[in-house]
Amino acid sequence: MKKRCVGMLLAGGEGKRLGLLTKNLAKPAVPFGGKYRIIDFTLSNCSNSGIHTVGVLTQYSPLVLNKHIGIGKPWDLDRQEDGATILSPYTAKKGGSWYQGTADAIYQNIHYIDQYDPEYVLVISGDHIYQMNYEELIQHHEEKQSDATISVIEVPWEEASRFGILNTHDNLEIYEFDEKPAKPKNNLASMGIYLFNWKTLREYLVADAESDTSDHDFGKDVIPAMLNDEKRMFAYRFEGYWKDVGTIQSYWEANMDLLEEDLSVSLNNKEWRTYSQDTNYPPQFLDENAVVENSLINSGSWISGTVKNSILFECIDVGAQSLVSESILHPNVKIGKGCTVKRAIVMENVDIPDNTVIDGTTEEEPVVINRDYVEQLT
Repeated sequence: MKKRCVGMLLAGGEGKRLGLLTKNLAKPAVPFGGKYRIIDFTLSNCSNSGIHTVGVLTQYSPLVLNKHIGIGKPWDLDRQEDGATILSPYTAKKGGSWYQGTADAIYQNIHYIDQYDPEYVLVISGDHIYQMNYEELIQHHEEKQSDATISVIEVPWEEASRFGILNTHDNLEIYEFDEKPAKPKNNLASMGIYLFNWKTLREYLVADAESDTSDHDFGKDVIPAMLNDEKRMFAYRFEGYWKDVGTIQSYWEANMDLLEEDLSVSLNNKEWRTYSQDTNYPPQFLDENAVVENSLINSGSWISGTVKNSILFECIDVGAQSLVSESILHPNVKIGKGCTVKRAIVMENVDIPDNTVIDGTTEEEPVVINRDYVEQLT
């Protein structure tokens, strides 16, 4: 069955810089925004953009992620002939091994793509927060008659050296890919979103797989090879909200961004919904002494204390005379009576005893609280 575009969603990242949050969990499966997981944003982008054939490539600690995706129902990807398909290493091809890089991950699943004989392949990541209409990217690709199109976003000049920078002509044709340059020529950073003509990409993937010196990575190997061969490659400028939540600080910031009314990424946008698995818990309950200011509180929560500028997942209990401020509480967290929790990320199923004080405002980045942390306090 021929498809116009097949999405290949890279969701196997270990996310080491997220520390405790990804100790036993794939980065795309980390809870986000009160009721979502990070991967929900990319899956929702696919669904809203009309891309309903999506291979999800998993690798590191995939159990929770696989269970969350299931058959793809929340994202309208539970389809008989396409939909969402979990693609793990070893099973990708006979004699397969762990994915050696982003390009190798796609190469190992060539057979999956070939069955749809697509015109285009969209390579995307499952660990970014953004809302993008991929159809507009495809239209830009077609207008430019491009072999490959890479989505870019302007970043502050002082941060440009942290990213892969695409140097372009005025018409956005790419002439150079500069990986984390010490002295960047511009501030157009790659978002890790690639659209390729499948026949062209397939040739480069096969050639890259045969190379003993390659890292088998799109940014380091495949894209530079295409540029060296003078393939038509263009940048697509994205002007919405985008966040790589690869560190504790950026993860916390992205969650706090959701509390800003004028933010371009919205969880309440009825025209561009972000979907996730339903929890079906009863509504939140605020007792007569509860104070809630500028916070997101999910269902099944019982609030007796004060919550300010925070995001609470489902089934949270905040005890009387307790203060939760600028914090993220993952599901099933219990805050005892008389506690103070500031600028913290409290992981799932953690109970914080009465009169505990946790102040992340004194730390370089928000403090992550798990059961071991609490045991050390007591």
